[in-house]
Amino acid sequence: MTTHNMLIAPDFSPDRFAGWHMFNTLIQKRANLNMHLNIPASHAEQEQVIDAGDIQIIYANPFDAATLIREQGYRAIARPIGKSDEMIIAAAANSTISRLEDIRAGATVAMADNRDVKLIGLRLLEAVDIEASDLNWDVTETYQAAARKVIKGEAQVAFFLAEIFHSFSRLTKTQLSVLIESDLADISHVLLVKEDFPDSQIFLEAILNLHNDADGKEALAELSMHQGFEPMSEEDAEFMIDLMQTLLD
Repeated sequence: MTTHNMLIAPDFSPDRFAGWHMFNTLIQKRANLNMHLNIPASHAEQEQVIDAGDIQIIYANPFDAATLIREQGYRAIARPIGKSDEMIIAAAANSTISRLEDIRAGATVAMADNRDVKLIGLRLLEAVDIEASDLNWDVTETYQAAARKVIKGEAQVAFFLAEIFHSFSRLTKTQLSVLIESDLADISHVLLVKEDFPDSQIFLEAILNLHNDADGKEALAELSMHQGFEPMSEEDAEFMIDLMQTLLD
């Protein structure tokens, strides 16, 4: 049986790791497909794996999805229901920064290598006349590392994917102060398949039916995707890409 490669973008909380393996196991059984799960440790590793080729399925963040769709021959087929990609800007709880207006030019921002989070964060900072060139950027391997930088005073603020921030331990969150959380709603991670992937319809049906039984619901709960997935049309994908472009402009 042919082995298909599925890649999961690395921007999820570590406690979701087991959920992705449950997800992969269920989909293999239900679609009768042999799939190898790739979970890169960083965005740089993700790009290396994709550039090496032979990745048929990608769970991608919206920024990467735009490039993968328009330049690398992928198409969107589904997205999680009610699970938009929001971001948080936070400072240390004991710092003098308690609101966006307190961020000054020259401040250091810690964040993992996630371009849509940076894009949304910069759009939020426009309200206080701060641009990318006004800031120093400390790109960390993980969001947990970014949190440590802020807590230790090595960075003044950090950008986080909201879901990951909310998954931090209570101790970590008590040492951080949320300055703002985005509320965009229309931007989310998406499931992409390579245009020539022959089993895309079988794969999609297995994905869309996960929420219909106990095992599927358990896997979705592990991923905090309690409502499951919904189909994503080409028009839906283009709308999201256009929205990302609007944020860029």
